[in-house]
Amino acid sequence: MPPQIAAIIFFFGIWGLFALDRQPKGQTSKALWIPVVWLLIAGSRNPGEWLHMQGPSDQGARYLDGNPVDRAILAALMALGMIVLLKRSRQATILLRTNAPILLFFTFCAISCVWSDHPDVALKRWFRGLGDVIMVLVILSESDWVAGLKRVLTRVGLVLLPLSVLLIRHFPELGRGYSKSGEGTFWTGVTTDKNGLGMICLIFGMGAVWRFIDTYRCRENPRRTKQLVAGGILVALTFYLLWESNSMTSISCFVLAGGLMVAAWRWGWVRRPAVVTSLAALAIGVSAFVLFGGARSVLELLGRNPTLTGRTEVWKAILPFAQDPILGSGYESFWLGDRLLKIGDMIDSPGINEAHNGYLEIYLNLGWVGLILLGLVIATGLSKVIRGVHSDRDSGHLLLAYFLLALIYNFTEAAFKMMSPVWIFFLLAIMAVSNSAAAKASRSLIVERARRPIRSAPKVAQVARSRFPRERV
Repeated sequence: MPPQIAAIIFFFGIWGLFALDRQPKGQTSKALWIPVVWLLIAGSRNPGEWLHMQGPSDQGARYLDGNPVDRAILAALMALGMIVLLKRSRQATILLRTNAPILLFFTFCAISCVWSDHPDVALKRWFRGLGDVIMVLVILSESDWVAGLKRVLTRVGLVLLPLSVLLIRHFPELGRGYSKSGEGTFWTGVTTDKNGLGMICLIFGMGAVWRFIDTYRCRENPRRTKQLVAGGILVALTFYLLWESNSMTSISCFVLAGGLMVAAWRWGWVRRPAVVTSLAALAIGVSAFVLFGGARSVLELLGRNPTLTGRTEVWKAILPFAQDPILGSGYESFWLGDRLLKIGDMIDSPGINEAHNGYLEIYLNLGWVGLILLGLVIATGLSKVIRGVHSDRDSGHLLLAYFLLALIYNFTEAAFKMMSPVWIFFLLAIMAVSNSAAAKASRSLIVERARRPIRSAPKVAQVARSRFPRERV
């Protein structure tokens, strides 16, 4: 089939899926298109890459300077997001107050720009990282944030996943990559590597499974059948791309986090805090043992070698380059300048720009202080998410899945970083639980205040009659 004809067919197919999944109007605001566009960029490629505007020809200079087109588009999205939040200042303030560890972490990230070798670049990246928080706040400040989250996940998933299939099958120059030797081929889809394709399948595929379960459970929904068809197609595309991408990190995270999510939805006893905590700890412990505990037979069964496809060699090579074990190199500053080029030459990987371990990446950029602050975010977030699973059956199990997969995913990929979908939904999972608690407290306060005048009405009437007796005619 000619690529042009395939593109037209896929375009109408995506439009048809949107039509099938159409939700009632007025349930969410148009402001959700801002985080949708942000996530479309974060989950695929920068606008400059799509437009073939790469900037400087040198890889080190390109990674250092960035692209002015990308900066302009992302800055515009952040400005629009801030305008929305200014109108919703009350909701945004409550969300920020209830997530002090996240604010503390980002504050230290901003301070760390001072000792970066390239403070101007670090500060620009910090502002871009702040954009992730802005987009999360825009979603959670919706009057019905659960409906808003559904709409965001659906809109992004229905674009990125079908478009990945189109590029892989009919535009291989955009949707496929090649190994260093040029002999091996791997799928990239709308992303730039197979791990990126696995990541978007993991994040938006998990959301598709959650939407499918939620729609199946709501039998009074008049559009239930149509939405199930659209959701089923999206879930099928997820499994297809996830398997063919051969990203074992994403597949493992999907099985572990997705299995716990389905179990928490299906059985009430799983939602008990002690049970959820035990199962989450078991999933993390098993993953850590398989990856770092010397379980070579399990790795070989999964099709991976004991070096985790060269990751252990990368870890050994980059540790001597750590600038400061206490404070790190500065926010997103380790992979900059000469250090980037030296490491690339040492391990014969010129395009490398991450440690392939989120915790090690934090250590290199922010040192032990950054790791401690991240640990504080994880510890407080875990307690919130566990309570959320027990108290909120609608979204609690999804938030648990996003939180858990972020912890496991970062064992072999660096995803605690700006504009990573794993990082964005990790923050959303923590902040959404606080939002649910605040919303419930607000609703209970409103109900209580509404009841007070009714209860006191007889007393008021009695006092009024005693002070102002009716005149006899």
